Amino acid sequence: MVYVVMAGIFITNAIVAEMIGSKLILIGPFVMSIGIIPWPVVFISTDLINEYYGRSGVKKLSLITASLIAFTFIVLYASIKIPAAVGISTVTDEQFNAVFGQSLWIIVGSLVAFIISQLVDVSIFWMLRDKTGGKMIWLRSTGSTVISQLIDTFVVLGIAFWLPGKMTTANYINASLSGYTIKLILAIVLTPLIYVGHNMIEKYLGDEESHHIIKVAAEESLHHKVEE
Repeated sequence: MVYVVMAGIFITNAIVAEMIGSKLILIGPFVMSIGIIPWPVVFISTDLINEYYGRSGVKKLSLITASLIAFTFIVLYASIKIPAAVGISTVTDEQFNAVFGQSLWIIVGSLVAFIISQLVDVSIFWMLRDKTGGKMIWLRSTGSTVISQLIDTFVVLGIAFWLPGKMTTANYINASLSGYTIKLILAIVLTPLIYVGHNMIEKYLGDEESHHIIKVAAEESLHHKVEE
């Protein structure tokens, strides 16, 4: 049940981010995608799944999410191609395409960036966890996010806005750096929520069961490391 709930939260926020990501906003002088709003929840979910269900849990969920993002792409593409009922539909083809047509590029970019960043995140998370002997939750959670989101931000904006010519190189670099900075700040500010999540899960499962799950996840990670 814990895995299902966290997976639901993870998938929902990832897909919502794809759907709204074509809208650019200003935060102070910085230009960034409004899709940045749901991503902090994805960070927290990833770290909790990493902690309790290990590499295999995160990789399995990442593949499921990537498949659902691809499915979203197919549905949007079909929806754009099917003409609106003229004089009946309150949303014209032009209005619909203006919003969701751009989202197609966002989804393509995010799909590539998502897979790469999730693989990087899980590797760094367990490297830091192994180095600290399971201590300092904040270090492995924030440390893995710092690196994975650097990759994610530059790749998704590059494919979604820079390659199609919707952004100049200067704006692309500015938006990527500013977006990454905001994500980094959010990751640090929201670190206490990782501890809140741990406490909620441990209360639900009980100390014995939650510690057993973490132990199994750690052993699975060690086995994976030995195989490498």
